[in-house]
Amino acid sequence: MIEYRNLRVALLGAGSVGAQVASLLLEHGDELANRAGAGLELVGVAVRDLDAPRTANIPRELLTTDAESLILGADIVIELMGGLEPARTYILQALTSGADVITGNKALLATHGPELFELAEQVGAQLYYEAAVAGAIPIIRPLRDSLAGDRIKRILGIVNGTTNFILDRMDTAGESLEVALATATELGYAEKSDPSADIEGFDAAQKTAILASLAFHTTVPLDAVYREGITAITIEQVDAARKAGYVIKLLAICERMTDADGVEGVSARVYPALVPRSHPLAAVHGAKNAVFIEAEAAGDLMFYGAGAGGIETASAVLGDLVSAARRHVIGGPGVAESTHANLPILPISRVITRYQITLSVVDQPGVLAAVATLFSEHGVSVETVTQSVQAGADPARPSATLVIGTHEASEADLAATVAALETSQVVRAVTSVLRVEGS
Repeated sequence: MIEYRNLRVALLGAGSVGAQVASLLLEHGDELANRAGAGLELVGVAVRDLDAPRTANIPRELLTTDAESLILGADIVIELMGGLEPARTYILQALTSGADVITGNKALLATHGPELFELAEQVGAQLYYEAAVAGAIPIIRPLRDSLAGDRIKRILGIVNGTTNFILDRMDTAGESLEVALATATELGYAEKSDPSADIEGFDAAQKTAILASLAFHTTVPLDAVYREGITAITIEQVDAARKAGYVIKLLAICERMTDADGVEGVSARVYPALVPRSHPLAAVHGAKNAVFIEAEAAGDLMFYGAGAGGIETASAVLGDLVSAARRHVIGGPGVAESTHANLPILPISRVITRYQITLSVVDQPGVLAAVATLFSEHGVSVETVTQSVQAGADPARPSATLVIGTHEASEADLAATVAALETSQVVRAVTSVLRVEGS
């Protein structure tokens, strides 16, 4: 029997996720209360437009445009507005008033996370954010709690469903990037007006900053995350990857590494990479998300599921709500974020990985030796070479294609090698440079 007083819950935002949270909380409130040990009373939903259409029915009397009054009367505030402002201001007000806060706002956490977590610690409140990364997939709590005693070595994540859908269509249906993007837009995965947040890697970079900060107990600012999108990926690259036993995925990579100078630090980066077909991430299709963790003691762990969607993400929000309610019932201050390792953030030039470089070269004797010499001069070791004659080449200027796989090399050495190749008389074009991850 519940004896604790009812907890007042304020909801900011009633978009696709917020409306589902409100609907589920109203529908399953008694069941959630039994799990939490306290009644959960939705006291109001702050919206910009009282008459806007919603994906779920919310009683009219709960809607308000006065977010500040709603915040001041709440024990728990759920922020699902998105954007930086006024979300930041509202969360600061909620924490200052002593309320716990639940948010799914990845952009806000990646940009202002340290400020928000510091205030939460000062006032003894808790900031929950399971819904900020990978939607319904439980990844924040495992990193923050379950794996807190382990040493995480690396995280490889497919954390943007739109780009995974596009790349998967290119691989399985043979569509060009433009056609696959149009399909994603038609199905509602990509924004019609501006899909750049997804296809340019901004969304994935925000999530990478959050994951890296958690995994390595180090504040990783958003501007320290190296980012490349998928706009340069061609169907020819996808076809070549398939023939070589790879699939191209946009990866969020968080890695504890020691660079060539012996400096241990954190690398956080987002880029399209070749993933071996044998790797679990290669089997992540459609708009699904997955996070693959390599830990020292626990070994390899994989979390897979829906990375977006209103009702799916609402599941993560309600899980945080039950956790927040339990903390109120039990008592005690919130648990501060662990960011005291203070590892340096290594630039992309220090990253060490494998590469696949595709070259259009002059088809004549001595070319392979000349190319191999350029790799050797810049400290990059060649592992594999395949050669084919380019179809339709001008007989007077015969060309060949070289696909060169390397052993592990630093990004700086690889960049110097590519620069030398681009000025070589035997190389007509460097047509593709892709990193190889997960092998």
